[in-house]
Amino acid sequence: MKNPSILWFRVDLRLSDNPALQKALELGKPILPIYILDDEDAENRKLGDASKWWLHSSLNKLSLELEKIGSKLLFFRGKAESIIEKLAIETKAESILWNRRYEPWAVKRDKIIKKNLLQLSKQVFSFNGSLLYEPWEVKSKTGNPLKVFTPYKNAILNKGIDFKITNSPKTIPFQGKWPSCLTLDDLKLINNKSWSKKFYEFWEPGTENALKKVNSFKENSINSYNSDRNIPSLSGTSKLSPHLRFGEISPKQIIMAISDLEENDDVMTYKAEIIWREFSHNLLWYYPEIDTKPIKNDFLKFKWNNDENNFKLWTEGKTGYPIVDAGMRELWLTGWMHNRVRMITASFLTKHLLLPWQMGEKWFWNTLLDADPASNTSGWQWVSGCGADAAPYFRIFNPTIQSQKFDPDGKYIKRFLLHFNN
Repeated sequence: MKNPSILWFRVDLRLSDNPALQKALELGKPILPIYILDDEDAENRKLGDASKWWLHSSLNKLSLELEKIGSKLLFFRGKAESIIEKLAIETKAESILWNRRYEPWAVKRDKIIKKNLLQLSKQVFSFNGSLLYEPWEVKSKTGNPLKVFTPYKNAILNKGIDFKITNSPKTIPFQGKWPSCLTLDDLKLINNKSWSKKFYEFWEPGTENALKKVNSFKENSINSYNSDRNIPSLSGTSKLSPHLRFGEISPKQIIMAISDLEENDDVMTYKAEIIWREFSHNLLWYYPEIDTKPIKNDFLKFKWNNDENNFKLWTEGKTGYPIVDAGMRELWLTGWMHNRVRMITASFLTKHLLLPWQMGEKWFWNTLLDADPASNTSGWQWVSGCGADAAPYFRIFNPTIQSQKFDPDGKYIKRFLLHFNN
């Protein structure tokens, strides 16, 4: 039997448009697909409870997909560095492949893993499996990083957004004895079952459902996206964010799925939202402390209020401001919040209650299914006024005006306030 290749799944939980998998197939060796729950490496950015629920379901779907084509997903937990090195030696693997991550802790860790594997005379391959373009590929005409969204978006569009998408393989080769590993349940991803079990009513993780959502959005919603995306009572958004967060679908797949549409204002606005996600990763790359430190240094001196009681009322949706409370209750009930309402609730926390944006970011990190290390942090900094934004810090999303403008009939508010009252 040929010595195998280790294929390390991370936040790329799909078989289509997966460059690491594609390269592993091209090498022509048996493939060992693995997943490592690397919370030890993540330190203070461990996955939140809602994200863990999604991850559990997503890994289960990927495992079943692999079994259908003659393979299996091997589960491990702990320090990725030692697990991969031990597995490479045990299986006599010649090649280790993964798709890159951009969180500072992951970048640092991956460099160490690569160095150690090269010292063991192993081949190491890593790829871009999560973005349209990686941060260092998008620069100004003078070669500098772009830290304002509109120039960044224009640079992406000028580079071109036409991509080749690879299909899922019909089979993944392996011969011999599988190494011992954990089961999915051994990862103990679902801790708060009484809270997270309700997510099954609203969500179905996995690539198959992600692709269905893209097609449904394309056929039914994208041509009214400009107007409908801001109305929280409507299904005007694609709701692909949790699928993107764990790589069940790639941004390239989404862009190519809508590439045959006329580039009207609605379509271009949606593409801009995909590019905003790219921009957030760009900020994460150039500001690695973005989850705790404001991009604008002047805000280091800002005197925030630290009223724990007000924060508790905000988390529970008991502020007395209906659209804020409806948003926080939507989050607790479904693990998701409409983007317009995310801005309203974040503005209320930071501009009305004067509570630090870091407190809100941590709450969203734990309760959002789509809690993304780039988008979540950059969004909170943008709303609070300390992020990469040309607008002045005193922009406020007045909850009363926002409610009148975007939920004039109170449909959204009634849906979530009445649900809890009942």
